[in-house]
Amino acid sequence: MYSKEDAKRIKKEFWIQFAETYPRKWLLHNTKIKDVSFKFYADNKKAEVLLDIEPRDEEKRTIYYEKIESLKGILLEDHLADAIFEREYYLENGKLISRIWVSLEGVSINNPKTWDTIFDFFNEKMTAFEIFFYEYEDYIRDLEINT
Repeated sequence: MYSKEDAKRIKKEFWIQFAETYPRKWLLHNTKIKDVSFKFYADNKKAEVLLDIEPRDEEKRTIYYEKIESLKGILLEDHLADAIFEREYYLENGKLISRIWVSLEGVSINNPKTWDTIFDFFNEKMTAFEIFFYEYEDYIRDLEINT
């Protein structure tokens, strides 16, 4: 078991090494859609590449999710065969969001021997996610709410 300081240091080293291994600007929060963002996640059991759809307005969240879900076949066939879609995903803090993600089990941010595997997973999956997003961003971004 690691102390808080050790865990913090290891996490910092992990992210620095990832940035050095793959020194590029990722899309992440620059989707130009408020509260829709890509994220990297790693803990002591898994690594994930996430697309979180988090508008507080439930109608907006639903519309964005359904637009991406309408492209599910394309995403799964051409980009991320193992993507998981969840219309209602509850964060630890209880917030309801929609999430689409891919996961890699059996790796740990605390085990430097698995870092290269995580970095390669992050690069491969986020790149595929970004290509998909850029290809369909006009459709996804075009929000029509009937009032």
